[in-house]
Amino acid sequence: MEPFKDDKVLLAHGSGGRLSHELVERGFLPAFDNPLLSKLDDSAVFEAKGRLAFTTDSYIVTPIFFPGGDIGKLAVCGTVNDLSMSGAVPLYLSLSFIIEEGFPLSDLGRIVTSIKEAAEEAGVKVVTGDTKVASRGSVDKLFVNTAGVGVVPHGVDISASNARPGDKLILSGPIGQHGIAVMAMREGLKFATAVESDCAPLNKLVAEMLEVSGQVHCLRDPTRGGLATTLNDFATQSDVGILIYEDMIPVSDEVRAACEMLGFDPFHVANEGRLVAVAAPDDAQGIVERMRQNKYGAEAAIIGEVREEHRGKVVMKTSLGASRIVDMMVGELLPRIC
Repeated sequence: MEPFKDDKVLLAHGSGGRLSHELVERGFLPAFDNPLLSKLDDSAVFEAKGRLAFTTDSYIVTPIFFPGGDIGKLAVCGTVNDLSMSGAVPLYLSLSFIIEEGFPLSDLGRIVTSIKEAAEEAGVKVVTGDTKVASRGSVDKLFVNTAGVGVVPHGVDISASNARPGDKLILSGPIGQHGIAVMAMREGLKFATAVESDCAPLNKLVAEMLEVSGQVHCLRDPTRGGLATTLNDFATQSDVGILIYEDMIPVSDEVRAACEMLGFDPFHVANEGRLVAVAAPDDAQGIVERMRQNKYGAEAAIIGEVREEHRGKVVMKTSLGASRIVDMMVGELLPRIC
């Protein structure tokens, strides 16, 4: 972001006048410039064929900068991943800021750069947006809202209600890193090895999975509520039972130690760069092998299977050979993590 006469966001930056135009033209357009956005119309007009996927989300993470990412990268990856979990190819994003008066323009510049880099990696374009400035104290620094549009390829039918008995469960990598990274930054916790957020765009990983098999039945990124909530969603919406194996679920030593120290269950901790898939049993191993060729699926593993029995429930075989119910999180574990 180019230098401004003032180094902080002013209420006038949200007034719609000269400073608003300056913020857009000097702060945002250079980062996201494309033919649809550069018109600066009230909406972006584009052509699309086939089925469309559409999603929206808002981001209020605290702190806004954390190991492995920031609120800008989080907003792009979160929206791209939501589209990808329906099998869609993400195309376009909207981007809206609600900024607290007095927010440093240098920090806004860092976030804009992060958004640009994440969008370029994912291959999506920011084509429309909005900026509002709220009076000091009425917003906690910066809130970001995004919406995304993507095209669902012909023949793709992915939903949390599509799991079938016999299907295998696939996890793309270790769980809990995002939530622990944000918590550690917020609370000033120090670990022997730093924990970084797993925040990443997963659309290209999903595309590679679908190249291997047309029998990916369910996809979900286990964000708020963690892996436990995602698995329970599959069990409930598909009316099936789910069996997972503790020894097969990757958790880094750092995350495991942090959870033990803080009294958290890693199954409930948020992720922002992981996915869970339910796939036909004959195709599951081939999908995992392809995933491992992508840096965001390098530690992918089959972690369980779909069963007829105990419908609507998730059961885990522990490393000691016992069984326990894995339930959804009750209450709020890590506030403001996305």
